Amino acid sequence: MTLHLQQPTWHAGELAVHKLVHVPTRENPTAAGFPASYGYRVQVSPLLALGALDDEGRPWTTVWGGQPGFARPIGHDLLMAGSLVDAENDPVVLALFGGSGGEGSKRYYQMDPADFASGGGRAVSGLSIDLATRDRVKLGGRLVEGGVVREPGPLGGGEDGVARAEVVVLVEEGLGNCPKYLNRRDIRAVVPEPRLVSDALPLPDKAIELLGRADLFFLSTAAADGRTMDTNHRGGPPGFVRVMRNSIHDGVDLVYPEYSGNRLYQSLGNMHVRPLVGVCVPDFESGDVLYLTGETQILVGADAARILPHTKLAVKIHVTAARYVAKGLPFRGGGGGGTTDYSPYNPPVRRLAAETDDGPALADTKPSATATLVSRDIITPTVARFTFRLETTPGKKLDSWKAGQHVTLDFSPELDTGWSHMRDDDPASLNDDFVRTFTVSNAPAAQPSQGDGDGDGVAIITDGTQLQITARRHGPATGLLWRQNLRVPLELPVLGFGGSEAFRVAVGGGDGKKKEKEVVFVAGGVGITPILAQAPGLLAAAAASSEGQVRFSVLWSLRVADLPLALDSFTRCEGLAKRSRVFVSGDASTAAEDVSKVEALGAVVTVGRLTRDDVFQCSEERCERKYYCCAGPGLLKELIRWLEGEEVTYESFEY
Repeated sequence: MTLHLQQPTWHAGELAVHKLVHVPTRENPTAAGFPASYGYRVQVSPLLALGALDDEGRPWTTVWGGQPGFARPIGHDLLMAGSLVDAENDPVVLALFGGSGGEGSKRYYQMDPADFASGGGRAVSGLSIDLATRDRVKLGGRLVEGGVVREPGPLGGGEDGVARAEVVVLVEEGLGNCPKYLNRRDIRAVVPEPRLVSDALPLPDKAIELLGRADLFFLSTAAADGRTMDTNHRGGPPGFVRVMRNSIHDGVDLVYPEYSGNRLYQSLGNMHVRPLVGVCVPDFESGDVLYLTGETQILVGADAARILPHTKLAVKIHVTAARYVAKGLPFRGGGGGGTTDYSPYNPPVRRLAAETDDGPALADTKPSATATLVSRDIITPTVARFTFRLETTPGKKLDSWKAGQHVTLDFSPELDTGWSHMRDDDPASLNDDFVRTFTVSNAPAAQPSQGDGDGDGVAIITDGTQLQITARRHGPATGLLWRQNLRVPLELPVLGFGGSEAFRVAVGGGDGKKKEKEVVFVAGGVGITPILAQAPGLLAAAAASSEGQVRFSVLWSLRVADLPLALDSFTRCEGLAKRSRVFVSGDASTAAEDVSKVEALGAVVTVGRLTRDDVFQCSEERCERKYYCCAGPGLLKELIRWLEGEEVTYESFEY
């Protein structure tokens, strides 16, 4: 029987999401049927994610395969796929063919002939994916026939739970997708050895650990009537899926950002009219897999940013059922000969607002003030100090920053060029909101006199207040500051000030009967900036205190080219050099004059990298210390490892 398929159009949910996110609706590019070009791409791909609805109407997702050719076209608009599967725990196997049955058992499905032309039967969807070439093809249709056979033999079967599954699908629509957010891997087939770890909520520790390192998951959704489905992938940097809560009392909620894509919003369109999703999170190295199904909520604009700062569109999943299966997948990828090559389109991980101190500022899209760039002092070839004049927004009050805090500036009016599908010349810009935070390197505005301010001793920003940041040239925002013609005003919206209260260095204040802990600030490069605004107060407290009450020191690791930054900082903060040890990496002979000047100000200069012994060297034997660390990811990782078991507060930056 020949079935004449119509060109797919948008359904109500997809049109609603287009309107919700303010994108124009265009012709649906989804192809009717199973074009030959898609058939070839499916046949050379080693994996196929499959989606199906269970008897309760809940979507589930799995992933089959392991080598090219396991899925292939077998006739007009027909796809066949055969794979080893976990017959007892794979939720799609259970949804399509039911459960139970031991060695030699068969579970089988065949479409009723009456359903063929009427559009009835079991809806299924798939995503053929080749991670080695970053190719993927979406497929949607109905299950014609299929089954699961558990037979003993070298490929598994019997009581180990492994079986061979085969499906024949009538493909009614297909769409080739772009390679964005696909992290390249080499896939190889293995025999699964499934073991159910948990099928209860909250999620077990193994599942939380997997989510913390996962850089890809597959998801399936269905239209309102459940007659059509959609399966796709979401990828990004490891940890891009965030766990909001995971407890017996509060339930299990996950959230992930929707990165810039093709703006078709087929998955979100389904969620809009049927807010359910089935997710499969594979562990390519171990073969473990997390299956879950749940209820969805689409978050747009400020609603998204309040949960995931820097995010304009996100999906929250309230998990209603899950199972974690060890070694349940028939393939591996990455490790053991496999490799991972992360997509250049991946943005940095966006952490929950609850995980950072920036949530309120980053969620507020209405600026509290405007910062106008008024001067630029080049300190080193790559580091400069920028001074801004602040003008408050009429009707809005802005509390002054506190020493050690940072300012959040919005560069999007200057740098955002709008949406594009692909941007290979600058892939990182596709998901960049151009909102940046910089540590304020000058002291805060003077404290208010009695009756001024907001009642808690914090000064209010007044028009003309000057703010300084010291930053390295790295990326589009600092690049703009570096090249801006100062005769042309550069005005940037100020979204607020933030930063952990815990990162404000506290010394002294004891009763004099016992010595306070020695505070050690460890900085890497421009990581010195949090101490610059705090140094005047710390040095004044040290000068006014009795002997031994205020004890703090600075360990500063920097490159030889950045020695002028040390000279500038110590000159501006008189007395700080005498409490500092500077570790210079690189050929210091080329900067002997700068080394001498830094030493003349009182700092101890060591040519060489900062070591663990340097960090633990104490001014007194058996002294107690508290460490504050601010460095790039590499040095910070080392510091955290060295200081395990110590009292440590830390911040990181990405350069």
